[in-house]
Amino acid sequence: WSMPILKAAVTRAMQRSKLIWALGRAAQKQPLGQWSAVRAFADDSADLKKTALYDYHVANGGKMVPFAGWSMPIQYKDSIMDSTLHCRQHASIFDVSHMCGLTLKGKDAIAFFETLVVGDIAGLKDGTGSLSVITNEAGGIIDDTVVTKVASDELYVVVNAGCREKDLAHIGKHLAAYQAQGGQVSLEVHDDRGLLALQGPAAAEVLQAMTTEDLTKLTFSSFKRFSAGGIPLWVTRTGYTGEDGFEISVPNTHAVALAEKLMSNNRVRLCGLGPRDSLRLEAGLCLYGNDLDESISPIEAGLAWTVGKRRREKFDFLGGEVIRKQLAEGVTRRRVGFFSAGAPARQHTEIQNLEGKVVGEITSGAFSPCLKKNIAMGYVLKGQDKAGTKLKLVVRGKLNDAEIVKMPFVPTHYYKG
Repeated sequence: WSMPILKAAVTRAMQRSKLIWALGRAAQKQPLGQWSAVRAFADDSADLKKTALYDYHVANGGKMVPFAGWSMPIQYKDSIMDSTLHCRQHASIFDVSHMCGLTLKGKDAIAFFETLVVGDIAGLKDGTGSLSVITNEAGGIIDDTVVTKVASDELYVVVNAGCREKDLAHIGKHLAAYQAQGGQVSLEVHDDRGLLALQGPAAAEVLQAMTTEDLTKLTFSSFKRFSAGGIPLWVTRTGYTGEDGFEISVPNTHAVALAEKLMSNNRVRLCGLGPRDSLRLEAGLCLYGNDLDESISPIEAGLAWTVGKRRREKFDFLGGEVIRKQLAEGVTRRRVGFFSAGAPARQHTEIQNLEGKVVGEITSGAFSPCLKKNIAMGYVLKGQDKAGTKLKLVVRGKLNDAEIVKMPFVPTHYYKG
């Protein structure tokens, strides 16, 4: 090899080694019991699952890494910064087929699932959904999930890939007990389907060109089954970027064809896990295993709005009495957002007040491609959680200035009609 080629190869190898080291370090720093992060980063590559789009990712320059038991693209040929900006300005496709989609059916499907989540699922209109959380007996968050009320006897639920096994075990245990008491509800896991997210201001225009369905009538959190490009789809107008967009459930056998049809529009690019994390953080959205876990309640996480008004009458879900007390008496810590100076703060960064007392910890942090400044979120003690509060972040042994700010960091553009 010539020296320039050899040097480039060595540089690429070092970059890959640094990435794997960083992912491994992230797993090592996680407290025991935080399933998602451990599963996300500590997988044996020989055992990694592949989505129906794996070969498509590789052929298009996807840099594949272990994530939640799957081999997933962290980025493509463009940089994470450029890819983030492209999604904000145009449209991007994310393969999120590693997430677990499932359906609950039967006349008691809603009543059953409301024993496990905090949301007012019965109060949703048919064909609409909402973010909710699955709680444990202590009011902690087992997982965050999007729950769609397809009909009065059918729910479509998507849970995080890193929580799949514990979620299915948890749901299955309570389902068996519910069925034993005569409850009429069944569970189906959609391992035969992939999930693509089309996100960005041009997303609706791109998908509309492929279907006769009037997408102006499909507002944020709405769900509908229809065909696009001759492919049968389950479409929810939602996403994890803060932009307008769709999460599209597609049979695995048609996943590549759908991606190719979407990519035929020159405003669309493939987007990996790296930009997806930047986008969700800019939008102030939580990542399970970082910002949420079983020791954190929805009230502490700033997700009190997910506890439906009707559900506050009885609090008849797991951990309900704990959450009732927290709503009445308050909590000792809260999730907040930060701007900071110096190097970006990462997960587990210590937060101090101006007197040097530890008052919290960062759970997610990065340099914002859109704002061109450091952003982060984390938990601080009550009394330190007001916007404008000045604090210090301990990054690489240095005390960096930080200020609490309201989230989202970047304005959201959800389509409300």
